Amino acid sequence: MNANNNGKNLSDRDIELLVGRLLRTGVITASCIVLLGGILFLIQHGSAPMPSYHHFNGEDSSFTTFGGIISSTLQFNAKGIVQFGVMVLIATPVLRIALSLLGFALEKDKLYVIITTIVLCVMLFSTIGGLKL
Repeated sequence: MNANNNGKNLSDRDIELLVGRLLRTGVITASCIVLLGGILFLIQHGSAPMPSYHHFNGEDSSFTTFGGIISSTLQFNAKGIVQFGVMVLIATPVLRIALSLLGFALEKDKLYVIITTIVLCVMLFSTIGGLKL
């Protein structure tokens, strides 16, 4: 199927290639961010004594809220950078679904637009619902 996009033909193959690039770019970007945070963490805390893992100690709001993660990342806090990388990794499949929705809309495939919209809403609801704002 081809869809007309302002005079340009956009085929299923083009959308598949775009989705593939988006997924690859998202995973590589998230991996690089987490690696950077891990290296920074080792530089800052590499010689610190081994923490006790006998009791679970949750993180404070600076690593569990969207604003806290962004603020920690901008302050070059290693844990914040790692958390930001995880957020980028989580956002990648959500963006993939949004891109698929755009592709189906360009193809004017109403059934898949509805199904993809429902899937996107479920993904956003579950992702945002689990994140403290």
